[in-house]
Amino acid sequence: MSAVVLQQALADLNTAYRNFFASVTGKRKGARVAPPRYRSRKDNRQAIRFTRNARFALTPGGKLRLPKIGDVAVRWSRELPADPSSVTIIRDAVGRYFASFVVAITDQPLPQVGGEVGIDLGLTTFAVLSDGTMIDSPRFLRRAERRLRKAQKALHRKQKGGNDRAKARRRVANAHAKVADAGESQPVREALLSGEPLVPVVAVVFDMRRD
Repeated sequence: MSAVVLQQALADLNTAYRNFFASVTGKRKGARVAPPRYRSRKDNRQAIRFTRNARFALTPGGKLRLPKIGDVAVRWSRELPADPSSVTIIRDAVGRYFASFVVAITDQPLPQVGGEVGIDLGLTTFAVLSDGTMIDSPRFLRRAERRLRKAQKALHRKQKGGNDRAKARRRVANAHAKVADAGESQPVREALLSGEPLVPVVAVVFDMRRD
């Protein structure tokens, strides 16, 4: 394991304790900050962060070179606007890997639009515009309830500690991930239909396999 990853974990813990003590003594303004606590055993999300000191690099072939791991194939959502100062590798409960980069860019104003439209977000409908346009709620979770219920029942029937239970757990996590991905892509889909300008966001998925 790269030493920078361990150093970043200690730095995050140090920052958390400093914020906690500053909040207790009144030196930190705002809401009360709780002390750091151990991560829950039910939280299957993992993350590590590489800084420039770790000497990660982007290869000319479009791969991500990580210390102690090697070159990994990447599926880029778009090109990076500048050289990254750090990269965070995130593994979700399904087993997918994401790379989140920190880059420094200059502020660029959005293009001028012809008019202004107010948006009211609700529960029965996804949004109601001030011009009378109504966007129905997609209800992703409601449509996936049957599939989730079936996967959950199969998980509870499996014996704890067995390989079949691990497979069933991944099926449940995969079903939840599909619902979450659909919900995150809904605002982008609605913006494309309305013709409004989009603010690009970097999201990278790659395979953790050496060549």
